[in-house]
Amino acid sequence: MRVFDSSDIRNVALVGHGHSGKTSLISAMLFAAGATDRHLKADEGNTITDFDEEEVARKLTITSAIASFAWQKTKINAIDTPGYNIFLSDTRSALLASDAVAVVLDGVAGVEVSTEKVWGFAEEFKLPAALIVNKLDRERSSFERTLESVHERFGRTAVPVQSPVGSEKNFAGIIDLIRMRSYSYKPGDGKAAEGDIPASEKERAEQLHEALVEMIAEGNDELMEEFFATGTLPVEHIISGLQDAVRQRRIFPVLCSAASQAVGADLLMNFIPEIFPSPLQRPEMAARQNGNEISTGITASGSPSIFVFKTSADPFAGRVSYFKVMSGAVKDDAHLTNMRSNVSERLAHIATPFGKTLQPITELRAGDIGTVAKLKETLTGDTLCERANCVTFRPIETPEPSIGYAISAKTRNDEDRLSTALAKILEEDRALRFYRDPQTKEFLLAGNGQQHVEVVVSRLKRRYGVEVELKAPKIPYRETIRGTAQVQGRHKKQTGGHGQFGDCWIRMEPLPRGEKFQFVNDIFGGSIPKQYIPAVEKGILEAAEHGFIAGYPVTDFKVTLYDGSYHDVDSSEMAFKLAGRKAFRAAMQQAKPALLEPIMAVEVETPIDFGGDLMSDFNGRRGRILGMDLKGSMQTIRAQVPMSEMLNYQNDLISKTQGRASFHMEFDHYDYVPAPQADKVISAAKAHMQVEEEE
Repeated sequence: MRVFDSSDIRNVALVGHGHSGKTSLISAMLFAAGATDRHLKADEGNTITDFDEEEVARKLTITSAIASFAWQKTKINAIDTPGYNIFLSDTRSALLASDAVAVVLDGVAGVEVSTEKVWGFAEEFKLPAALIVNKLDRERSSFERTLESVHERFGRTAVPVQSPVGSEKNFAGIIDLIRMRSYSYKPGDGKAAEGDIPASEKERAEQLHEALVEMIAEGNDELMEEFFATGTLPVEHIISGLQDAVRQRRIFPVLCSAASQAVGADLLMNFIPEIFPSPLQRPEMAARQNGNEISTGITASGSPSIFVFKTSADPFAGRVSYFKVMSGAVKDDAHLTNMRSNVSERLAHIATPFGKTLQPITELRAGDIGTVAKLKETLTGDTLCERANCVTFRPIETPEPSIGYAISAKTRNDEDRLSTALAKILEEDRALRFYRDPQTKEFLLAGNGQQHVEVVVSRLKRRYGVEVELKAPKIPYRETIRGTAQVQGRHKKQTGGHGQFGDCWIRMEPLPRGEKFQFVNDIFGGSIPKQYIPAVEKGILEAAEHGFIAGYPVTDFKVTLYDGSYHDVDSSEMAFKLAGRKAFRAAMQQAKPALLEPIMAVEVETPIDFGGDLMSDFNGRRGRILGMDLKGSMQTIRAQVPMSEMLNYQNDLISKTQGRASFHMEFDHYDYVPAPQADKVISAAKAHMQVEEEE
């Protein structure tokens, strides 16, 4: 592919709800542009942008992918993004590389849950947006009904620039409401035949044209005067006015397509360079320069700099970094410095992405998207540039995972390779976390949902030959006290030589939740020598780690050491440590021990229709509703729920809301376990300890 100037580049992310047809639409665009020799369809599992083995197997987009191709005098970098809730963090990251957004709608379903979320992403980054009503050839599809749902959710600034000819199986073409021309298609051909607007559609097309012209003129004084004077606007003024209105986010054009038949793809590719802005016109982004916070955009001049917005782990090519050129021009074999790691990186064999195929190129100019393999110390979110006067761009903040699972290798051989394989996957997917729970001693893999984690497990096996087992994590219960106690801990043992003697008196009392442990030395008069006091504390802590009623660590208690005695010969650190242990156990018997459980802060985003059922469900899970927020047709429910009640929540939420709701969960605090549940936990823990002792 030849080198394109910044003004001739368009970076467009196709976003929308899962199965709205984003991947199929990009495939239709590639076919219409001659970049592929046939129309590859998503349901056949062989598209350019869904090439990952998991995407092919599951027939859905899991990670964003890019197909770069030339259309007339423009280079279009089309970014295919995930549409399901659990993978939307990748979609949000991909918008850093985009200069405009095409929101793809299912012409049957209309605006769906993820549609509203990705619309919010576009608002967050202040990106120009258009909407594409897709699948207009399907049964029960309706352009008008979908447009109504768009107006209901996003307002009247969503204005058709195209209108369908026919509907459902009789969908035969598209009317361009800017130029007032009609385009008809042969099924699967991908090339439009231009003609006059059919008589049956003439009146409606004129009404939509007039509405479009009025909306364009509304935000521009010069165009408004011209419109009042002549009653319309010439095509060139409609186009220039629409360009400004789209860039300012005053108007969101609505287009038509039927991607499975390659209908409308060529008109979309005409629209992108004509109406969408170039990278040089992108809204400014947050950055730092010389330690100061600034806002800056893409600049064609100056020294070269790139921003890495995505990393993929290729079993053969190794680490592949996807970057956007933020300033200047980057030539093949350039040397740039990573501003985070301060390491000089050689950009050998830069390329433009075409799905999994990387097409070598000699130079990429500001605003363009490229790839480079095998950078040493560069990860997602890094800026690479020449040291002098460098601008560092701020990476996307990835939300914390919502749910974690215990993960263990199936065999010793798998165990040896697991950490290396997971490290590569974690580089690729920043929404994942892998860590060891210090209390349960389990290794946990946390992600945005069960399916997210299952995808990782499948990748471990397919890519790296590592087999693992997933299971629900152990609940990290804790123990505490409700009362106070004053006890003696005395250890005395006489042997043939020196004996062992340690004697301490302690006072134990509860602390506020979250205070963990306090040890106070209140010894006067040397009843216990100073060198033995730390041993008492150590003995208490060791005993607390093994619990008292169910074997879980004891927390939120205070111990005051106020008296004791010692022997000049027989006392030692070990003796006082054992005395501290005995004192702890004696105190726990008197201090009303209790069981604590982790309470999670949960946020559920759901269509309003399901709100009541979900709140009732939380009550059944011993949850406490904290509040609700409404935004359009969506409702956010905030609650606190015990972790033990949330282990199967994802599947239940999917079944209760037909997959239209999503949730986020994080640890909030510990609280007492009610007596009926506590009895069950304690009995199970004692049974487990008995089995371990017998083994």
